[in-house]
Amino acid sequence: MLSKKSIREIPLHVMLLPGLLLVLVYSYVPLFGLSMAFIKFLPARPYFDNPWVGLDHFKYVWEMPNSLRVLGNTFYIAALKIVMGQIVPIVVALLLNELRKDWLKRGVQTLIYLPHFLSWIILGGILIDILSPSQGIVNQILKSFGIEPIYFLGENRWFPFTIVITDVWKEFGFNTIVYLAALTAINPSLYEAALIDGASRWKQTVHVTLPGILPIIVLLATLSLGNVLNAGFDQVFNLYSPSVYESGDIIDTLVYRTGLEQAQYSVATAIGLFKSVVSFVMISLSYLLAYRLANYRIF
Repeated sequence: MLSKKSIREIPLHVMLLPGLLLVLVYSYVPLFGLSMAFIKFLPARPYFDNPWVGLDHFKYVWEMPNSLRVLGNTFYIAALKIVMGQIVPIVVALLLNELRKDWLKRGVQTLIYLPHFLSWIILGGILIDILSPSQGIVNQILKSFGIEPIYFLGENRWFPFTIVITDVWKEFGFNTIVYLAALTAINPSLYEAALIDGASRWKQTVHVTLPGILPIIVLLATLSLGNVLNAGFDQVFNLYSPSVYESGDIIDTLVYRTGLEQAQYSVATAIGLFKSVVSFVMISLSYLLAYRLANYRIF
């Protein structure tokens, strides 16, 4: 017999069913397709009649002339995004916290938050126009100072930094909200005690504010390690071109070109599986560090 508590919880379990069904269909059923990385997949044949090749596709990927370069680009761009994605929101949150006019604080917060809701399809078109070497407003400003036009999206030395800066601009408003919420949890009496001791606003920030939000900083920094191989497919795909493959080609774009453009489905699956395994290890490590350093746990 079910207890009264179990009967009351039945509607809650029923509410979970649609979400569990979506996870099952879109997250677990496709795992069967990972076996494609170990076979020589030919679309004209029945799936189970394709020959087993073991780790041959992984060996082929490592022998590709651009595999190490793509892996290095992915680590480089993702690491810069992680670092800048932590520093900029913290600085902006501290600056917003010093504003005394609530209407100004809310207005600035809304403005910097808006780009988060725009897709990279839209932003890609806008950035291509803004950063154009001939008619873009950025290069027009540079010309007025006597600086030669810069091809931000067409030169290898500029492209990674352009990717990082535009990504930070799009997302820092969202992350700033997290730190602003953490700032509200700091006990006001700590600021009063620091003020009585003669601490300036800067010293209050260093000795009260930053230690107060340090657990959140550590938590978000450690959790972000899981994105070390996620350099942002949507952004890079909409902004890159063959001229910047040397510095802008990442694992996800390589998978796209290998699988969908060149029809090497097994090779593309092998590349994606390698990324998934590394990402799983990094996510596990990030949760372990989050538990050890910030006492954060999900189970």
